[in-house]
Amino acid sequence: MEEVQIDWKKHRKGIFVVIVLGIIFNPLTKKVLIGRRVRDPHIKELTWAFPGGKPEYKEDLDDAVKREIKEETNLDVESLGPVFAKTYPEKIELLSIYYLCEIKGGEEKAGEDFVELKWVSPNELEKYFNTSFHPKLKEYLLSLG
Repeated sequence: MEEVQIDWKKHRKGIFVVIVLGIIFNPLTKKVLIGRRVRDPHIKELTWAFPGGKPEYKEDLDDAVKREIKEETNLDVESLGPVFAKTYPEKIELLSIYYLCEIKGGEEKAGEDFVELKWVSPNELEKYFNTSFHPKLKEYLLSLG
C-alpha cells in the first residue's frame, strides 16, 4: 500500500485524521507487542509504536485495526473494542483510537512499517516511546496485568 503524506496546513481546524492502534496483550506473559518504525509519516519523532494506521475510505474501524496489525505484524487478531482515544500535543489534528486485541493466529513477523517487533511489559512501555504517553493509557495498560 502506498504511503500517503498528509499536508497538515490544508486541513481545516476541527478536522481530524483518525488512526487506529492495536494493543496486543498476551495474558500468559503479561506483555504488549510494539514495533520499531524507521520513519513515521505523521509524527517524525516516533520510533516505537503500537501497530496501526489509517482506515481506508468507508472501512469499519475494527476491520481497519485488524488489517493494519496483519500488515505490520503478520498476526491475525480479534478486536475486543476501543479502550482509549487521544490527540497529541505534537500533532493536535491527529486522533488515535486504541483497540484491545487478542491474537487468533499467524506467525509474528515485522512487516510493512516496522523493522522490529518486541514484547514489553506494560510498566516498561513508556521508556520506548519518545512522544507523549498519556497517563490514562499507562494506567489502563498497567491494569491488564
